[in-house]
Amino acid sequence: MNRREILQGSTALAVAAAAGIKPAAAQSPIVIKFSHVVTPDAPKGKASQKFKELAEKYANGKVKIELYPNSSLYKDKEELEALQLGAVQLLAPSTAKFGPLGFTEFDALDLPFIFHDEAAFRQFAASDLARKMFEKLEANGVKGLAYWDNGFHVMAANRPIHHVKDFQGLKLRIQGSKVLNATTRAWGAIPQVMAFSEVYQALQTGVVDGLENVPSNIWTQKFYEVVKYIAVSHHAHLSYAVVTNKKFWDGLPADVRPPLEKAMAEASDYFNAIAKTENDEALEEIKKTGKVQVYPLTSEERRSWLQAVLPVHKEMENRIGKDVIDALYKIVDFRPDA
Repeated sequence: MNRREILQGSTALAVAAAAGIKPAAAQSPIVIKFSHVVTPDAPKGKASQKFKELAEKYANGKVKIELYPNSSLYKDKEELEALQLGAVQLLAPSTAKFGPLGFTEFDALDLPFIFHDEAAFRQFAASDLARKMFEKLEANGVKGLAYWDNGFHVMAANRPIHHVKDFQGLKLRIQGSKVLNATTRAWGAIPQVMAFSEVYQALQTGVVDGLENVPSNIWTQKFYEVVKYIAVSHHAHLSYAVVTNKKFWDGLPADVRPPLEKAMAEASDYFNAIAKTENDEALEEIKKTGKVQVYPLTSEERRSWLQAVLPVHKEMENRIGKDVIDALYKIVDFRPDA
């Protein structure tokens, strides 16, 4: 059994049976569980609520969307397995979650400084490369429905990071991505993989010294209470992939799937419309607390970050595929000197 195969055997069957899974057509209304790891007032939380409202409206009561925010149903590492087993029907994980499962093409989206602005990511999301990445997931029982653009990371830490030398020895929380691991090490920091739900306590107790994330997540998760500095670095991008269980989606009645597709398209437009504003507003709210020193990088400081991690792009060619990286460079007009 390779890492791309869905878990099988007695354990998986027991979990699925315990979840009480029924064919979609056999339920009335059809219950769709949507699990995610952020708060209801983060952009992802708001967009999932928008999807719920639109889906239930357009399907005329034939579906019921149950939302489970803030890791209340599954943590990061559990949710994709639960989706494959059919215990949950919708997720919106970061695209960094797919590389560790063997879908290494998605690791290209974690390459440092790969997107120079929001438009560049939208170019990717509308591309054949993005569609082909989703098609790869279907071999593992997962169907991609939409890409959600949550904007650019800043770096939050318990000491200021200006020049790349300031990373030395810092323990930084990362997602379980080989690219993020290599990037963190290239800066001289120590990567620490952990679930999103565990980060606040880890920062509070000194298990980690900082993390990268978007301002809206730092604000809604209250990470600003347990860090002292935020560098507005925009060194990387946070993208989500809304995914479903392929067997479940394909088994939906013919009069139900189109309304859900319409609701998802509109919820995706809504997410992409609010994310940048939410991040900008969150950064201002964090500044107002007076708890955190927020500062932009100078051009020279940002270049020191960039030059240290550009070799990661080359290093990852064997894992991701040089053809994939080259295709992404072309789509997004990669600018290593920008």
